[in-house]
Amino acid sequence: MCLSLKDMKKAIIILLLLVSQVQFAQNDYLLAERYYRDGAYEKAVPIYKALFEKNRYNTTYLKRLINSYQELSEYTTVKKLLEKQLKTNPTHSYLLVELGYNFERQQQKDSATLYYDKAINSIQKNPGMGGYIGRLFKENALLDYAITAYEKSMQLNPNVNYEFQLAQIYGEQGNFEKMFISYIDLVDKNANYLNTVQRYTSQYITDDKLNENNISFKKALIKKSVSNPKDVWNKLLSWLFVQQKEYNKAFIQEKALFKRNPNHIRNIIRLGYGAFDGKEYKTATNCFQFIIDNSPFIDQKINADLYLLKIAIATNQPNIDALFKNVYATYGKKSNTLKIQLEESNYLTFVKNEPQKSVAILEHALQISRSKFEKAEIKIALGDVHVFIGNYNKALIYFSQVQTSIKNHPLAQKARFKVAQTSYFKNDFKWAFAQLKVLKASTTQLIANDALDLFLIISDNQAKDSLETGLTLYAKADLLAFQNKNQESIEVLQQIITKFKGQKIEDESLYKQANLYVKTGQYESAIKNLHQIISLDKESIFVDDAIYLIAEIYKDKLNLPQKASEYYQKIIFEHPSSIYLVAARKKYRTLRGDNIN
Repeated sequence: MCLSLKDMKKAIIILLLLVSQVQFAQNDYLLAERYYRDGAYEKAVPIYKALFEKNRYNTTYLKRLINSYQELSEYTTVKKLLEKQLKTNPTHSYLLVELGYNFERQQQKDSATLYYDKAINSIQKNPGMGGYIGRLFKENALLDYAITAYEKSMQLNPNVNYEFQLAQIYGEQGNFEKMFISYIDLVDKNANYLNTVQRYTSQYITDDKLNENNISFKKALIKKSVSNPKDVWNKLLSWLFVQQKEYNKAFIQEKALFKRNPNHIRNIIRLGYGAFDGKEYKTATNCFQFIIDNSPFIDQKINADLYLLKIAIATNQPNIDALFKNVYATYGKKSNTLKIQLEESNYLTFVKNEPQKSVAILEHALQISRSKFEKAEIKIALGDVHVFIGNYNKALIYFSQVQTSIKNHPLAQKARFKVAQTSYFKNDFKWAFAQLKVLKASTTQLIANDALDLFLIISDNQAKDSLETGLTLYAKADLLAFQNKNQESIEVLQQIITKFKGQKIEDESLYKQANLYVKTGQYESAIKNLHQIISLDKESIFVDDAIYLIAEIYKDKLNLPQKASEYYQKIIFEHPSSIYLVAARKKYRTLRGDNIN
């Protein structure tokens, strides 16, 4: 049907009027909200009242109007308003909750209970209102009533699911056992909630398998899996074991899932990565060997072999060269094994001190690489090898080529940092400083952090240089550490500590030396250095770093939890603005055996 021009004009005018009314209502609501948040309830009331009178089905307007009246102690007005609403809409039984709460605010407990019970009983006649009644009870902090409302609603209507709401209420009450049961029941009814449940329960689960919450969650999970076996219980158990760093137990669950569905092999790959990152090399090896034995995909097999080689290097296994040869014999030295070639290059340079062999591998890799990003990665590796050798100019050429070939890519940012770092190694501090000034604002967080650290080292120490400078020696120590010549780096840092006492570079050298002591297993020497930093200057920026590192050494390296707790406490009470505060508090409470929420 075609409208006449006159009718079209009318329609447009009506539409514009409707839009303007909505806009005015929105503006009024925002104004009322501002008054409400500022506690100006007497100003908020007339606006909410006008809004509600225009739209009597808007529960937000009604709730805000009620709350504003109550803040002004106008309880009789609220009672009359709610009774009028109930008379007009008898099915809106959720208003009984608000009537009860109005009495609660006046300390009239018996009258409040009467209306709360009426609200609960109304669910029998109108189960569809149960969810909203439960929500209102929760909003008014009447948690036991909220639980009753939700449970009654689910009993009367099996199609509704309020397990998530119940779990959150139990969590607020500190009843973690019931909370876990509700979360598991939620997954039982709908497996799509698996990720949601993992996200919420992770707030209560720690890496301590003896933690009370961990035990409660595991019990609830096993009980459900016995009564109603499903794949999702294996997934949740695997997830729990990973949180507890029991990667071997997670592997058992993942293998069971794989037997039922070969697509679960991706989970075993992810578990392998997690075990590798957690230095649980035995389980990581089992995972990656499982991939090689069972995956139908060549790329997955090659990736698994790559990680087996990484594990061999990390654990100083014998015959590593032979392992690389075996892998090439299986897959060839082609583009699909580029990452393995990069790994071999890194091993030859930084572990075996055979950089020339590494250069040959990388130059071959450059010839067979397919994309500009692969080439960029190889050129950065080549640059690193030439820095190791001392061919700084050649290294700078490779890094600069990466910068130009893939501008604005994270690899380009990495290459730019390498340019600055190489300039610093060759004592061209001014050029390095200029590059780092830009890089510390990099969008790549890791690069930005590294750039800022190096920027501060140069800016703090460059101006104080004499002929034989602390900064020059520090750069030499940094280069030796980069070359994995840790003991030599420790010795150069000792020269700085001896020669430049009282200067800023002293505590920087002590801290770097401490980290190298940790890396080489010299834990007592590391602790001694860190105590020296603390005693040198209580205001030093390294003090909280030193205290936190001492705690970590006692916890992770020396297995002395009591000593670790002592130093985590120092961060909590003496350095409340430290970047380590959150981690220190969590680790302290875990060591103390608290339930962490």
